[in-house]
Amino acid sequence: MNKTPCHLAIVDDDQLVVELLKNFFKEKAAIQVTITAHNGLDFIEALKNTNTIPDLVLLDLRMDKMNGIDTMAILEKEFSSIKIVVLSSHYKRSFMGFMLKSGANAFLPKGIAPDTLLEVLQEVHTKGHYFLPEQIDVIKEQLSSNTPKITLESQDLLSERELEVLKLICLQLTAKEIGERLFITQRTVEGHKNRILLKTGVKNTAGLVLYSVQHHLIQPEDYFIG
Repeated sequence: MNKTPCHLAIVDDDQLVVELLKNFFKEKAAIQVTITAHNGLDFIEALKNTNTIPDLVLLDLRMDKMNGIDTMAILEKEFSSIKIVVLSSHYKRSFMGFMLKSGANAFLPKGIAPDTLLEVLQEVHTKGHYFLPEQIDVIKEQLSSNTPKITLESQDLLSERELEVLKLICLQLTAKEIGERLFITQRTVEGHKNRILLKTGVKNTAGLVLYSVQHHLIQPEDYFIG
């Protein structure tokens, strides 16, 4: 039985890039491009006038009218269900922390191979985040011996079940897989995840991973495997 394709928006000020990506994904059954735009303003307008909100957006950073950062801020408030994959020629791995805080679920250089890009989109669609190996190194570097340990007050923000769910999210399990492991429904898992996001103040699952390692809720060697 065929799975429903992931609906994708492509937002980039380079028309050639948009057309090349659109043609590439046209041959891939797993991805269906439903919106294209050349700046954030046009993208937001398109979202307000469509009946099919995309699951993912491939978003450039530097664009006229509205750049990628401002676009992400609006998506967070008005279209929070859309997962954001930033694809930029201004890629620097040191920007990773800022991208996570801004709401990105993945941050990629424009030189990435098309087949790898497809894999990233599928990973973000199913698991909510994707890190390149070099980005994992950056996150590990942030976990210095000077990183403050979580206080009892902060730890008590999450229930025992929420901590279980959070750790399994960090181990890259899907909501369905977490439900099977904890003997709860997928809907219950999503409910726990939403409460965790609210309590921790982060914006997406990628942010939850960073939160967990920074607050010693999971050991880096347990998460960064393979």
